[in-house]
Order: sequence, then C-alpha cells, then structure tokens
Amino acid sequence: MSIEIIRVIAEATVDTLFMVAVAILIGTLVGLPLGAFLATSKRGELFAAPFANAAIGTVVNATRSTPFIILVVAIIPFTRFVVGTSIGTSAAIVPLTLAVVPFIARIVEGAIREVDHGLIEAARAMGATPLQIVRKVLIAEALPAIVLGLTLATVSLLGYSAMVGAVGGGGLGDVGIRYGYQRFMPEVMATVVVILIVLVQGVQTLGERIAARVNKRIRPS
Repeated sequence: MSIEIIRVIAEATVDTLFMVAVAILIGTLVGLPLGAFLATSKRGELFAAPFANAAIGTVVNATRSTPFIILVVAIIPFTRFVVGTSIGTSAAIVPLTLAVVPFIARIVEGAIREVDHGLIEAARAMGATPLQIVRKVLIAEALPAIVLGLTLATVSLLGYSAMVGAVGGGGLGDVGIRYGYQRFMPEVMATVVVILIVLVQGVQTLGERIAARVNKRIRPS
C-alpha cells in the first residue's frame, strides 16, 4: 500500500474512534438515567409511573427493532437539522447515538433489576430517599454489569460505524467501501477488518478489566 493509502486508513481510524466515543458518551448520559427510570417506575416501585414506563418502553423497543441501516436513512432530515449535513463523521454520530441510547437503557434496566430487592428494603429502613437508593444502592450494585453492558454497546457501535460508511458516514467503513470494494483493493479491505478486530478486542479487554475492578463482590487474594 502507498503512503497515501496508509494515511487515509490512519485518519479513518481516528474518525471511527471519535464517532464511537462521542456516541457512547452521549448514549450513556441519556441511556443510564432512562434505564434507571425504566427499572424503577413500574407499578409499586420507587418512582411508580406505569403509563410513562409503558410509553417510554414502547419507544425504546421500536427504536431497537429498527435495522440500523434503515434508521440511518430514515433520520437523514433530522441529522441534517442537527449537524447541517447528512454525510461525514459528525453526521454519523447522530444515528449512532440514537441507536445506542435504547440499547444502553435496556442494559441498565436489566442490570438494576438483578440487584437483590432486600438491599432496597434495607436502604428504605435506614431512611434513604428513592433517589439515594437508585444512586447509592441500585447503580452501585449493578455497576459491574452496567460496565460490561457498555462494553458490549461500544463493540456494537464499532460494527455500526463501519456500516454507516455505506451511506457516506466516514471512518473505516467508508474507506473499506471506497477503496477496498469500489477500487478493487482487497489489501485495504483486509487492513480495515484487522483494525476493527483489534479495536473490538481492545475494547472488550478494557471493559472486562474495569468491570472486575469495580466489582465489590470480588476480593483480592
């Protein structure tokens, strides 16, 4: 490969990391409280609001069930409204974020629902407010599972970021399509695949280490 192609691949790798990092950050900021609400707002729970729970759950399920490539195309007008364009790295962040928010919300909901209900009752007996129970008990106890869930979400976003390259989203997917497929350069396609595999492996390893570190139930020997 020429120096120019290597430079293009390097820039695309940086673009991929940027769009995934921004999407997972925004997705976590929105999805974490959303998931906590879904996990605590059914009838008889801490923030009982069954109708709101059902409505939000329906929206979350609808978004999750939409194939990503269709979502990208369907929200092009919204993407243009938000960032002023529907192509490029900045534009790709919009559908990536919208795709990962409901995913993270369901991960957080599931992790919180796995927490022992006795801890909630104990916190109530000690006079903790519902918000304190969510923050200091539920999220604290579910943190290892949440971290592993966020790791899974990040890995999924890496795959989505390659997919969004098919519609001009930039990043490694765009390079693989423009050079590896359209210009018949299999070495470029192979390089893109290898880089994505390395990124996925790195994210998975880092996520598992962080989850083990924050797991209070694991005691060093």
